Amino acid sequence: MTATSGENADIRTLSDMNVVAVVVTEGMLPFELSLACEVFGSGPPGLGEPWYDLVLCGPAPVRAGRFTLEPDHGFDRLRDAGTVIVPGWADIDEEPPAGLVEAVRGAHEAGARVASLCTGAFVLAAAGLLDGRRATTHWAHARALAERHPLVDVDPDVLYVDEGSILTSAGKAAAMDLCLHLVRLDRGSAIANTAARRLVVPPHRAGGQAQFITAPVPDRDDHPLADLLPWAIERLGHPLTVEDLARRANMSSRNLARRFRAVTGTTPLRWLLDQRIRHAQELLESTGDSVESIAAATGLGTATTLRRHFNRTLGVPPDTYRHTFRGTRPT
Repeated sequence: MTATSGENADIRTLSDMNVVAVVVTEGMLPFELSLACEVFGSGPPGLGEPWYDLVLCGPAPVRAGRFTLEPDHGFDRLRDAGTVIVPGWADIDEEPPAGLVEAVRGAHEAGARVASLCTGAFVLAAAGLLDGRRATTHWAHARALAERHPLVDVDPDVLYVDEGSILTSAGKAAAMDLCLHLVRLDRGSAIANTAARRLVVPPHRAGGQAQFITAPVPDRDDHPLADLLPWAIERLGHPLTVEDLARRANMSSRNLARRFRAVTGTTPLRWLLDQRIRHAQELLESTGDSVESIAAATGLGTATTLRRHFNRTLGVPPDTYRHTFRGTRPT
């Protein structure tokens, strides 16, 4: 799930790149729309730098569920945005308006990064932006998207897909995951984690994680992994195994695997690796420690192992990542 260089060579100012334009038109789902506004409209307190410039773009005042919205600009403003967010499309059996489809296609051609939330993928598909690409949407509508747009490689089993200049997400909570992923790409994991804490949501769920989790996370007091997960995070520098986690949780390895799948949507080892990569991101951003030291501190052992997993997960080596977020020259 890594970002790649956009296909468009359009040169934009830093202020343009900081503009996040959220599409508002009849037929949008209010939850995804308000979620995008919450993430990109207000930054963490005490940030010390400008947050995103959020604008709502639509042809006229619109109804979204029971809410009436007054756009800031028309669709023409999309072409000047750094990022365009297309919220969920309420009725997937209804074709998106031609004006909306053309505006989203034009924004991408002009150089904008375009992201859909939930069934907003149907708008991107109608614009031809998903042809030949991997994409996702809410699992309940994935088959309809694949049947209607056979050139799209629809993956119904993931939270979000990052294809560089085009991103798609599954529904509801996964839309939040994708918005925070965008913040992480732009501002780094430390700021994204701070934003997540302000919103009281998990700081990072990898895009490849399963959409459908068989049971919701229980209340903390009776959550079977409530003590285990913080304990493991505090000991990432240790060579933890599934047996270590099972012993700490006082359950069998098989039972632990079932619990992990139910609570986190992934396996214990995958979860551990995700936490180690996340911690490595934070250390690369906030310290001058060597890659060797960070590998040891995150439990990945050697710099070679860290580089391999980091590159496989994020698409860039640790030195390049540090250069991106700290302005240091890669070695």
